[in-house]
Amino acid sequence: MKSAMAVMQVAVGATADSQPRGFFEPTYLRLLRSGDFTERARSARRHLKYCDLCARYCRVDRRHSIRGAVCRTGERAVVYSAGPHHGEEDCLRGSRGSGTIFFSWCNLRCVYCQNWEIAWRGDGEETSDEQIAETMLRLQALGCHNINLVTPSHVVAQTLAAVNIAARQGLRLPLVYNTSGYDSMGRSRCLTASSTSTCPT
Repeated sequence: MKSAMAVMQVAVGATADSQPRGFFEPTYLRLLRSGDFTERARSARRHLKYCDLCARYCRVDRRHSIRGAVCRTGERAVVYSAGPHHGEEDCLRGSRGSGTIFFSWCNLRCVYCQNWEIAWRGDGEETSDEQIAETMLRLQALGCHNINLVTPSHVVAQTLAAVNIAARQGLRLPLVYNTSGYDSMGRSRCLTASSTSTCPT
C-alpha cells in the first residue's frame, strides 16, 4: 500500500484523468467527466439572479447589487484568508493541515460569532471564481489534505464554479463543506440532483 504522502503528490497542472487510480476519488471528478458538475455550477449561478441559495430567500439579484442581501455578498465571493490550517480536528488537519478558505460575511449572522471581523465586518477581498480555483490548486500543491470551505452557504454558486475550474486543472482533494448551518434544503436538493432533473425556479 502506498503512503498517504504519495497520494498528496499531485502536479498542479495535471488533469483529473491523469491522477493515479486506486486512491480516493472525490465525487466531483466523476461528475465532471459525466458533464453533471458543470451543469450544477451553471444552475447555481442562475439562482443568483433571484437568490434563494440559502434559507434567507432574499430574492435579490446578487449579480448587480447586494442591497437587501443578508449575506452582503454580490456576484463575487469575498475571501478573508486561505492557507493550511492546523487548528482543525485531527481527522481534517492531518500532518500538513486542512486547506482552509475563509469566506467573508455570513447569512446566519450570530451575535456571538467568534469570527466577527470576517462574518460581520466583512474583512477580505472580492475574489473571482478563477482566483478561488487557483487558491485551491495552491493549497493542494502545499500538501493540504483537503479543501476546507469555511462559511460557504452564501457562496455556493461561486465555490461550485471554482471547483469546476480547478478540477479541470488537476484538483483532486476531498472538499470539506464547513457550513454555518443555514442552508436552503430545497436548493441543496437541486444542486445534488442529476443534470436531467428540473430545479424549481
